[in-house]
Amino acid sequence: MNAETMYNVPVALTIAGSDSGGGAGIQADLRTFAFHCVHGTSAITCITAQNTLGVQRVDAVPPEAVVAQIQSVCEDIGVQAAKTGMLLNQEIIAAVAHQVKSLQINHLVVDPVMVSRTGAQLIDNDAVKTLRNALIPQATIVTPNRYEAQILSGLQIHSLDDMRAAAQIIHRNLGAKTVLVKGGGMQGSLRGVDIWFDGQKLETLTTKHVDTKNTHGTGCTLSAAIAANLSLGKDLGLAVRQAKEYVTTALSYALDIGKGQGPVGHFFPLLG
Repeated sequence: MNAETMYNVPVALTIAGSDSGGGAGIQADLRTFAFHCVHGTSAITCITAQNTLGVQRVDAVPPEAVVAQIQSVCEDIGVQAAKTGMLLNQEIIAAVAHQVKSLQINHLVVDPVMVSRTGAQLIDNDAVKTLRNALIPQATIVTPNRYEAQILSGLQIHSLDDMRAAAQIIHRNLGAKTVLVKGGGMQGSLRGVDIWFDGQKLETLTTKHVDTKNTHGTGCTLSAAIAANLSLGKDLGLAVRQAKEYVTTALSYALDIGKGQGPVGHFFPLLG
């Protein structure tokens, strides 16, 4: 290899918040892109003061600055796939939805960060409405956790049948091409069991359960891995299955750092 050697690599874009503790958000997404050999670009929507114990402060980035970041990347570099994470408020969500449409961003993975895995709502009802009406209909795939799926479907989710029904309602009512209802917030044997629905196939996707308290960033990592696989040209079904395997392995190498909930171990491929 010489100084003139160049690589033509796929590009993925993450539109999400910054996690100062490095476990989730932009930081997790860029690590995930890198370990899929995809060039990662970003548009930061908010800045958090955050660690393994929780979030101490959140500051929104002005919507105009979010728009400028997306345009800057797309108009020069271009992206093969994008994902959204924490969009924080109605104004940012509306701005991102407009950019996705106007820039014709294909392969959009929407992680609808509305409710934490413990059930705490993270954005207000106006923001939820804009997410439902403006962004999710443009999604190639939307990846709600249990509590987000409850809000989007209007159902209480306690069983596998509830997850299946919610996936079908979200697909029918909100317009996303594919819905993946995640079971990470479920109890017992349903933890880690996901439901896929694309309007025709209704599938149950399972991986082995990893018993660890250090699960911070799993949702971000999954959606980023799906986006990375899509940017590599893989079909959606394979992209999701391989993303689930990546998260499961990263959980097996989760980092026991800090005094609270540590993050998944993104750099396990380097450990040999």
